[in-house]
Amino acid sequence: MRLYAIGDIHGQLDLLKAAHQRIFDDGGPDATIAHVGDLIDRGPDSRGVVEHLLRGRNAGRPWIVTRGNHDRFLPAFIDRPDWIDPGVSSGQHWVDHPGLGAAATLRSYGVDPDQPRDALLEATRQSVPPAHARFLASLPLWFLHPLALVVHAGIRPGIDLRDQAEDDLVWIRKPFLESNADFGPLVVHGHTALERPTLYPNRLNLDGGAAYGRPLSAVVIEKGAVHLLTDKGRAPLEKE
Repeated sequence: MRLYAIGDIHGQLDLLKAAHQRIFDDGGPDATIAHVGDLIDRGPDSRGVVEHLLRGRNAGRPWIVTRGNHDRFLPAFIDRPDWIDPGVSSGQHWVDHPGLGAAATLRSYGVDPDQPRDALLEATRQSVPPAHARFLASLPLWFLHPLALVVHAGIRPGIDLRDQAEDDLVWIRKPFLESNADFGPLVVHGHTALERPTLYPNRLNLDGGAAYGRPLSAVVIEKGAVHLLTDKGRAPLEKE
């Protein structure tokens, strides 16, 4: 039994296709692949990423995509344009915060991000396919596999999985990252960008910083072992 997993994508379609190819080379075209979320924002082709994953799902590919905090922004702007995500520490709206990457996402849909808010909203509603917005809004918050629990940011220690709050699942950092608790299954997550994917005794962080020009991580998880997939094949990840 094996599970493949891919880190935060952030609009990097070419990197996503290359990561998929490394997985196909290792496990074949029907490999089960879990994606930890953050499909959109910052990178150049959020539209392409959403379309690629949506087409794969519609074609029956065994691809799981969990919801990242960034995946909430675009559908929320379309449906609730004044909503501000409580996880954004500055309290700024998605389209106003310079670091969240809204402008790159909007441009990928052919929308000028610099126009007045009312015009921006109308253009976004006209340009984003409803299927894309529905796909992002309906992504599951977690995926439990016999080998791992896949979730975007992590889980709050001591809380049953069924009782976890969505804001924690897509935003949590310190309480989860600093915990040495045995969570049961290996928790596979992203959200907190590192220089490279890192395996800990109780979790695996796959956010290698593709949003910032670093590689997009793809791994294969098997009982008792995790390997990073490279262009030269498998490279074992040792626990930190």
